[in-house]
Formats: sequence, structure tokens, C-alpha cells
Amino acid sequence: MGKGTALRYRVDVEDGLDLSAADVARQVEHILVDRRGWTADGHSAFQRVSGGDTDFVVRIATPGTVDKICGEYGLDTGGEVNCSVAENVMVNLKRWLLATPVYAKDVTAYRALIINHEVGHFLGHNHVGCPGPGRPAPAMMQQIKGMNGCVPNVWPYDGQGRLLTGPAVP
Repeated sequence: MGKGTALRYRVDVEDGLDLSAADVARQVEHILVDRRGWTADGHSAFQRVSGGDTDFVVRIATPGTVDKICGEYGLDTGGEVNCSVAENVMVNLKRWLLATPVYAKDVTAYRALIINHEVGHFLGHNHVGCPGPGRPAPAMMQQIKGMNGCVPNVWPYDGQGRLLTGPAVP
């Protein structure tokens, strides 16, 4: 879905987790094709595949597995956060199931933020800060570290197709 050459992706759930891989894959696909997602940029497109060559893999994994894979690339996820490294969009099971305090009452929304944020990194987007008090938090803002006056938002684009961004974060 989307314009441009589709990036092929697969969704994996770590063995032994009590999650339906098919259900998780449907959720990820629903997020990636949303009109407020990365396809709104006019050149990103995604195609979920079950096998063969992929451009990236969304992996739901235990905190320990996320720490291990992210750590191989010098990232310290501390058993708490997600990361995007090489072709791996690593989703911490703890965050997938429990979200964060800001999103505790809407875990489904937080899942959209996880996918949009980490796939955003895969697409080359860096962290940004809050654009101003009362404004929607950009999907590329590290919302888990605090909202800094922004209001919760999980999408990279608004309903009118405008990128929601903020100042670059070093």
C-alpha cells in the first residue's frame, strides 16, 4: 500500500510468546497502511510478505532479545524500549503489551506509535522534539521520555497529510 516501490516486510513473533503471529501481522499492516502513516509522504509503500526476501522485519520479542539484538549495534535498550537496527524493527514485548503511562488506557494507539517510530528510523528519520505546548507530539519524538508539553499522537502525518514534526534532537 502506498505510492512508490513497496518495501517488503515480514512480521515475526519470538517463539514461546503467547501472541498470535497472524493477529500481530494484521495489526502492523493496519498501522502501515493508515493514511496518517508513512505512506502519506507520497513515496513510501509497504508490502507484507510471509517469506522470501524482505527489506525489513518487525520482530516482537522479549526484553532480553531486544536488548541483545539492539546491543549488537551499540544501543542500550535497558529492557524497556524498542529499536530499529539494520533490517530489524525490534518491538519490546513489554511495551507491546503494557504501553507506557501516557498510553496505558490505549495500548492499541501505543502500538501504532511503536511501529511508526521504529519504521520511521528504518526510513531514515531521526528523533525530533516537541514543536510547542499543546501541539501533537511527532511520531519521531521519544514520547516514552516525556511529552514536554505536547499532546499524545501516534501518527507521522495529520489527517490533512501534513508531516507532524519538531526541532531536531541531537
